[in-house]
Amino acid sequence: MKWWAALLSVLVLVGAPSFLGADMRTQLSSEHHPVLAPAEQHHETHRDAGGGSWEGSDQGIAYSEFNHRFAGLFVLLFGLAELGHALRYQLPVWTRLVLPGALGVLGTYLLIWSDHEAWPIGSLSFVQTFSGQDPEIIQHKFYGVFGATAAVSETIRRLGLARHPAWAVPLVFLGLAGAVLLFVHSHGNHPANHTIELHHALLGTVSIGAAISSAMVAWVSGTSAQTMKRWEAAWAGCVIVIGIQLLLYFE
Repeated sequence: MKWWAALLSVLVLVGAPSFLGADMRTQLSSEHHPVLAPAEQHHETHRDAGGGSWEGSDQGIAYSEFNHRFAGLFVLLFGLAELGHALRYQLPVWTRLVLPGALGVLGTYLLIWSDHEAWPIGSLSFVQTFSGQDPEIIQHKFYGVFGATAAVSETIRRLGLARHPAWAVPLVFLGLAGAVLLFVHSHGNHPANHTIELHHALLGTVSIGAAISSAMVAWVSGTSAQTMKRWEAAWAGCVIVIGIQLLLYFE
């Protein structure tokens, strides 16, 4: 109980200021940019020119920051759960499912709400969304697919339904691909693009470390218990850093 109380305290202390910041920005955007009706929102894409551009607007920034911070809370949550197991705390067995549960929530969220103009909530159709015309949208949807796929494979692994190392592939290789994509991820003509690129470069660097350490945990056999414990702690530590970075993300 003490461990979970500490976990909740960390989530509240780290996450609350970030969400308050996003909420304050949303209020400011409501004052300067009237809230659009759903039909109007569908026609205001981030490719519009001039003052109507979504990218860089108060509403667009608040939307993006919320998505990053929402993801950060869940990443931090399963990172702390993984750290608890790496340090051999006496945790309930079900906490091994915190990771796939959190990834499942994130994957579903990103597939639906990653971009305000994309399918299924925006004006773009399914074909237009996944046609590749907008790399930013495709990359966001990839992270949704990664989360959902890894959630399924990790649930199967952690329930003991499959023990072959190949079941770790989605978490390791899709995670590594997602890390590399962060180095080329762009928000178009966003006025704060340099800041965004710095955020993504830092996230990508730590994510590569997470992918490597998760691969060592899943596939390296014959090592001592102490060595395995170190790799597990490295994996959890990288995930926690990623979660904190996402919570502190700003544009």
